[in-house]
This record gives sequence, structure tokens and C-alpha cells, in this order.
Amino acid sequence: MKELTLLFIILSAKIFSQTSFNVVYEADYKLQYKSQKGNTIAKEDAFALLINEKESYFKNMNKYVGDSLRYENKLNDKSDINEHSKYYTFFRENIGTTNGKIYVTAPISNKNFKYEETNDIDWKLQNEYKKIGNYKCQKAITKKYGRTWIAYFTKDIPFPFGPYKFNKLPGLILEVYDENNDYHYTLYKFGKRKYTSKSANMNTDAKLVDKSKIFDYQRKEIGDQNQFNDVIEDKETLNMLRKKSADKAKNYNPIELSIY
Repeated sequence: MKELTLLFIILSAKIFSQTSFNVVYEADYKLQYKSQKGNTIAKEDAFALLINEKESYFKNMNKYVGDSLRYENKLNDKSDINEHSKYYTFFRENIGTTNGKIYVTAPISNKNFKYEETNDIDWKLQNEYKKIGNYKCQKAITKKYGRTWIAYFTKDIPFPFGPYKFNKLPGLILEVYDENNDYHYTLYKFGKRKYTSKSANMNTDAKLVDKSKIFDYQRKEIGDQNQFNDVIEDKETLNMLRKKSADKAKNYNPIELSIY
């Protein structure tokens, strides 16, 4: 049994270091989020969850489309900057999920990093139900990454996956949000999509690091006091931008408030 477990871990690690991912179903989610403390109006973004019988792969929709174009060389260094900007996203992570592990690749400041964490999310099922679309959904609650999360899943779609790193429920998660409603995922499309996504992970050169090394990297990027040095010469404007960056970093409200 130990040998089989070790083999599964090795194969899983190999799967998520490769470029392609075999897709059987695709679930698309809308995210409404407040990335700054005190925000009253939520921003919105879209994500794709690629699913097969054993794993899932989650990435931002803009990145999903942009990476597909890059793989086909329809978007490259010669492309217009406006074309590249169409596929920019603040959410750059690729997230692969198996029963035992979660694999994350994060492009940071023109370098690629990756980390692994144990897939140990612990849900408490609630005797509460509601209908989402045509699906009967049950409520579940967990405490993870410094927040309390509420999820609704359906056994009508028997895949134990969901958006971001949320999984391990007896059915697909159709909705999940934190108790402050800072981050709110909602399924808007689900269907069979049997194909191989050859551009699922375009960052196969990523360096493996401990999660603590890159945790909260976006706050550090936002607050980088040197990010405007090469593009702004006026000192007054530069100081103003630096102050804004410092304020944004101070009030940054990430999806994960803690590592675990």
C-alpha cells in the first residue's frame, strides 16, 4: 500500500509539471471580490475549472484564453501591447487539485514559482439546502486560510471539486463565499468538454519553493516602491505613486489571510 501511495504522489507531481491536461468536463465560475479593505463595490472576474475523473485544474479565464493563444503562437513577443493587455489578470495562479495534494504555479515578477500543499480541507455538512439553477444543493462550512467559508454543492454532479482550492465535498461546488462576502464564487456554466488542454500549464520551468516564501506576494508587488522608477521621471509624480502603492499594500485584502 505504501508503494502505491508513493507511486500516486509521483504521478500526480508529474501530471502537474506537464503542459497538458485531459478535460472531461468544464465548470465556469464568476468571482465577485473586494481586494481592498473598505471597498463597497465588488470587482468581477471569470475562471475555468477543468475536470476529469481524478484531478481538476483551475485558472483565470483571461489567462486560460491567453495561454491557449500563446501555445498556438498567435500571441507572442511580436504581438501588439494592447493585444497582450486583453488577457492580463491579477489572478495569475494555476491550481491543480488531486485527492491528496494541491499544486500551485504562480508567475511573480517575470519568474515562475510553484508550491505544494496538503489537500486537507475539512468541511462540516449542514442540514440546509437551496436550489441553484436546476440543482438541489446542500450547505457546508469550513475554516481555511484565515477565513470561514460557506459552500453549496450538489450530488447531482458527482465530482468532488470546486473553484480555487475548494474541494472534497460529495459533489461539485456551485457556490462558495467567505462569511464577509469579500470573495464570492458562483457557477455560471457547466458541461461536457472532452478534449486535451495543451496549454493548461505554460509555466513548466517554475522553481519549487515553500509556500511561506511567496505567500502574500501580491501585496509585496503592489507596495514595491521601485516599480515606477524606469517609467516615471518626475519626482513629485513618483512620490505620489509610491504613496498610493503603500496605501494599496496596507489595505490589500487577499483571498488567503493565512497560509493554512
